[in-house]
Amino acid sequence: MVMVDRPKRSVLLVEDQTPVRTLLASSLVSAGFDVTACGSPKEALKVFGQCDPDVLVSDIDLGTRPNGVELATILRAKAPYLALVFITNYPSIRAFERTITPPPRYALLQKDMLDSTDRLMEVIESALSDTDQPRVDTVPLADAPLSRLTAKQLDTVRLMAAGLTNSEIAERRGSTLRAVERAVTRVFEALDLNDDPRQNPRVVATNMFTRVYGYQTLDDNG
Repeated sequence: MVMVDRPKRSVLLVEDQTPVRTLLASSLVSAGFDVTACGSPKEALKVFGQCDPDVLVSDIDLGTRPNGVELATILRAKAPYLALVFITNYPSIRAFERTITPPPRYALLQKDMLDSTDRLMEVIESALSDTDQPRVDTVPLADAPLSRLTAKQLDTVRLMAAGLTNSEIAERRGSTLRAVERAVTRVFEALDLNDDPRQNPRVVATNMFTRVYGYQTLDDNG
């Protein structure tokens, strides 16, 4: 009996954060995939025809346009067979709030759930399967405090994490100090940080943000 080697399946990985991209690419290669890793959607669009991937694994927020969902929509139109896996910092209930409706039959993996190569492979295999329902692996909303924040509240925490005072945030936004103080208070309320006198709510909130998004620096447009 002649054994025929199964051809390697290929992944187009799109992730703008270099450490995350490197880790994911290494895991995928170890699992036997051919991997083309891109740091931007522009690069992914350029190489798509060359790598002809079986599955797209993309962060939703790529720091530029098109975002991951828009990229997936463009590529699915070119290749209807393309399996889709989105990775995100948000639980499923919040993942697509700031973008277009994703194409059908996508899998979703929250970055907080990237605790093993096995989990990543299971989510990818569910997206590649013709019969299984693609998996959605996310932390429950109650366990993801930052997911309770609105986009503007999350930006407030981002500015705090970058070291800005309330006065500096007000100046940056062209707002009043009183308005920023009220906004910060509402952030602390949403994160349940006002009831423990032993903790500094500002420090706790910025630590939450840093664990998910990394350390923040601000350029002239940030």
